[in-house]
Amino acid sequence: MAGNRKLGRTTDHRMAMLRAMVTYLLENGSIETTVARAREVRPLAEKMITLGKKNTLASRRQAAAFITKKEVVAKTFGELSEKYADRNGGYTRIVKIGPRRGDAAEMAIIELV
Repeated sequence: MAGNRKLGRTTDHRMAMLRAMVTYLLENGSIETTVARAREVRPLAEKMITLGKKNTLASRRQAAAFITKKEVVAKTFGELSEKYADRNGGYTRIVKIGPRRGDAAEMAIIELV
């Protein structure tokens, strides 16, 4: 993990949450979450897209070990790797959208560029 934010969770819980968020981001293109979580998801999602661009058996297995849905792995190695073929990194964007109503946590949308 990039910044090693603990996000108030145990290691297993945190990794499960981040895996689910990366899978959902790659599947749907954008997610709304807190800024801290978005900043943790970004490097993991970009790593998965980079693996998709390599398109070797080893990279496909690495991605399949992290992404929780087979369809999303296929999408990453097909559609997304073609979309970002000419781009060297910077596949995601974080846009702040203000505080959450309940607890005033700073919210953001992380989306694929």
